[in-house]
Amino acid sequence: MSENSIEMPTLIATSVVRGAVQGDSHGGIFLVNFASREVTQVVDWNTSEIDFQGRGWDRGLRGIAFFAGEIYIAASDELFVYDRNFRIQRSFRSTYLKHCHEIFQFNNHLYLTSTGHDSILAFDLEKQVFFWALHLALHQDEATGTVYDPLGINGPGGANGPRAQNLLHLNNVFADARGIFVSGLRTEGILHIGNGNVVRKIVDMPAGMHNARPFRNGVLFNDTASNVVRFAGKDGTQHTFPVPMYDAADLEHMELADSHLARQGFGRGLCVVNDRLIAAGSSPSTVTLYDLDSGQEISRVNFSMDVRNAIHGLEVWPY
Repeated sequence: MSENSIEMPTLIATSVVRGAVQGDSHGGIFLVNFASREVTQVVDWNTSEIDFQGRGWDRGLRGIAFFAGEIYIAASDELFVYDRNFRIQRSFRSTYLKHCHEIFQFNNHLYLTSTGHDSILAFDLEKQVFFWALHLALHQDEATGTVYDPLGINGPGGANGPRAQNLLHLNNVFADARGIFVSGLRTEGILHIGNGNVVRKIVDMPAGMHNARPFRNGVLFNDTASNVVRFAGKDGTQHTFPVPMYDAADLEHMELADSHLARQGFGRGLCVVNDRLIAAGSSPSTVTLYDLDSGQEISRVNFSMDVRNAIHGLEVWPY
């Protein structure tokens, strides 16, 4: 299968710059056209208004979703709404949205991972308000969930929810008619939230993963610790795609490569293009298109050789 035999997609990607300091770029939003192999930066998330102490950890923008012709993109502790020209229309906060990673839209609801509070928050896209949250915990491999109000009993900033801990490092959420599926670096599998907010682990998976979700008859995820993208089917089907790696001489800021701040080959950001094609992100900012049926890499677009610059959110551009 070659580029000439398929319709090449346009994707939207967000990036974070690990270890960035005030005055540096902190990532942004990009449109990646695989047909022309062109990358257009539509938002540069470089602002002096960033609270470096309060927002901690990774800078930049994270999960991406779409609703009613608008674009929803999460920052660390704030949900932004853009129009199709990438002008900010409004934004929303909750005390319990902290170190957000991925988000997912299903029906009229948007689900967000609150990594800092080991929680999933839900946002009503029609009413434009946070309305539900579930705190997740593991006790001797048994998963539990506790419902709380993300806005507090007396309005925004209520103190009825869990304290910040980040025990599970939740980084992905996916939803369909079967329920909500959640995973993280330390969930050691995918957790399913079903009727009555009952939580159970449905599959064991390696620690250190990102973007894990059900797909086809199995699971698809970034096995970040092993520098590969994996699909594992219930029937034993296995596909493994190596994350792109570059000659060290071509990379920028390699002085940080041996620290916890940045490294090349960090796989994060994953989206399904169709039943056959998937796209995955990695650092330095690279988006790669894979064919699950042939097990081959189809195309790759790189738009930074700075090892600090990593893809975070990744979706098919619907407009």
